[in-house]
Parts: sequence; structure tokens; C-alpha cells
Amino acid sequence: MSDKARLNWVDSAKGISIILVVMLYAANSVGKDTGEVGFLHYIIGFATPFRMPEFFLISGLFLSMVIARDWKAYIDRRFVHYLYFYALWAVIIIVFKYAIFSLHPAHALSLILWSIIEPYSLLWFIYVLAFFSLAAKIAYSLKIPHWAMLIFAATLQILPIDTPIYAFNQFSEYFIYFYVGYVFAPRIFGIVEYFSKRPLLIVGTLLLWAGINGALVFLPQYQAMPTEFVMGFAAIPGLHLALALVGAMAVCISASLFVRFKTMNWLSTIGNRSIVIFLAFSLPMGISREILQRFGIINDTGMLSLTILIIAIIAPLVLYWMVQKTGYGKFLFERPAWAHIPGAKGSLPSKAKVRPAPAE
Repeated sequence: MSDKARLNWVDSAKGISIILVVMLYAANSVGKDTGEVGFLHYIIGFATPFRMPEFFLISGLFLSMVIARDWKAYIDRRFVHYLYFYALWAVIIIVFKYAIFSLHPAHALSLILWSIIEPYSLLWFIYVLAFFSLAAKIAYSLKIPHWAMLIFAATLQILPIDTPIYAFNQFSEYFIYFYVGYVFAPRIFGIVEYFSKRPLLIVGTLLLWAGINGALVFLPQYQAMPTEFVMGFAAIPGLHLALALVGAMAVCISASLFVRFKTMNWLSTIGNRSIVIFLAFSLPMGISREILQRFGIINDTGMLSLTILIIAIIAPLVLYWMVQKTGYGKFLFERPAWAHIPGAKGSLPSKAKVRPAPAE
């Protein structure tokens, strides 16, 4: 598989991931407002075991190309990078939502200060990514064996950890997938390459997986609540971890099938700009939901959720296009020079292996 093909399927997988993430928030927010369940709730339910694991597994795939950098360069690229966008967009979202729309500037200020300690709302994704990268670098520097880290991370995931520290809870739940992506990247690329040459095998394997995943999620009982999905057997510790890893691979294999069709190029485009969508989708999602519900334009919960999902994905891409065309507001999606650590050149040791990195 060529480097370009690799990047294409990675972008396609990222596209699937960001759609599922936005779908979760779009459907749940509408369900909370209407008190009803739409068809997207069942898609979210099916994807619950692997939705976020796939996101973090993909994020770890290319870690090996930067982990050998010196500490200053690495922290700049993998820690400060994520925290810059987290801090920027946390302030933007909080100010718009509370200081401008709700006219509660004091509450907005308190939320901004508290977001330093606890990640704000949906931005916890990018917040914990910074600490995933930090933990992986510490393990690399201390020469901790991969098997030991994998056991440690898997134990964190399986244990029923529920502390007052939300960031730690999320770290415990998802670090294993990030580390698996990092450690097993060559095998993951190999598996995807094997399947990419056998489209019929992809279809058959995915149908089998979908049947098993669906049965374990929806049986023996399930509850598609307006704001939360309660799983069946898939919620069992250990089994949930296995389903997450298998489901994440299923998404990667699916992505290798989608890139075969030009009509699916939009999925790779979305994935290529997934960070843009992730950072900016909450504002157009909230605004469009408010307008559509207030004026009763769409009454069906499922169709309303789908409409808001589409708007929430397209609006950030339009904003990004406008920024690129005008040159104004580049700091929204590109880290400016002042936000870099001085002297962090990002040089790699001469013996470090360099693999192609996906566009961010």
C-alpha cells in the first residue's frame, strides 16, 4: 500500500470518527430538549463500544514518528499543541455561550478558570490527548516495556474507576486505545493493507462483526434514552475492551473500502479537517438547534438531529475555508509562533524511523 493510500484510509477513518462524535452530541442534545428518541440514537448505541476508542487509536498511530524527539520538541508538538487549541476554544465557547448569549459574564469567568483544572465539556477529548502523549513519552524515556504499559492501561480501562477528577476518569477509560495505536501501528497498517486488497472479504467480515457487535450491544436488554444509551452485554468489563478494539479495527478496515470509491472522497476530506470540525462544531450545533426548535421548522427528533449534525459538520469547514481565503483568524486552527516553546525545532535523532504522518 502506498503512503498516499495509507493517508487516505486514515483520513477516511478519522472522518467516520468525527461524524460519530458530532452525531453523539447532536442527537443527545436534541433528545434532551424533546424528551424523545430518534433513529440516530440507535446508531450511536451501536457505535458506543468503539466510537471514542477508534478516535484515540487513530491518534496514536503516528506517535512513533515523534516520540524519539528531545523533550522540548516533543512537549511542543504533542503537549503544548493540544493544550493551545483546548484553551483557545474553551474560552471562545464559554464566552459565546455564557457571556454573550446567556449574559452571565461572571459565570463564564468561573468556568474559564475551572476549565484549567477540569476539561470543559466536549473539549475533554483534546485535553486528555495531551496527557496521553505525555504519559507515552514518560514511559518511552524510562524504557518501560510495552507489555507492561499495555497491562497497566488495560487494567485502568477494566477497573470501575470513578473519581471526582473527570480528566483522570477519562484518561483511565481511553489511554489503552491510544497506546495500542502507538505500539501496534505496523500491525494495524498490515491488517488494513491485507483487507484493502480483498473487498469481498471486507464486506463479509464487516457483516459478521456488525451482527456480533449489535447483538452484544442490544441484548439482553437495552435502553435508548434521549440523552444516554444503556448497553447490554457490551457493557461487561473486559468484553467492552475487546469490542472496542475490534470495532476500532472494523472502522479502519471500512475506511480502506470507502477510499476505493471517488464518491466517498468527501469522507476523507472531512477526516483531513477533523480537528477543525472537532474544535468548532459545538457553536453552530447549538445555534442551529435553538433556531430550528424555536421556530418548529423540523419536529421529528431523528430528522432534527440529522439536520443539526450536517450543519455542525459543514459550518466549521466553511469557517476554515473563509479563514484560509481571507488570512484572518488563522490562529483559530493554526498555532501561532508565540504559542511554541522557544528553541523547539522538532529535530529527530538520526536513527529514528520516520513514517508518513496524516494531515491535521
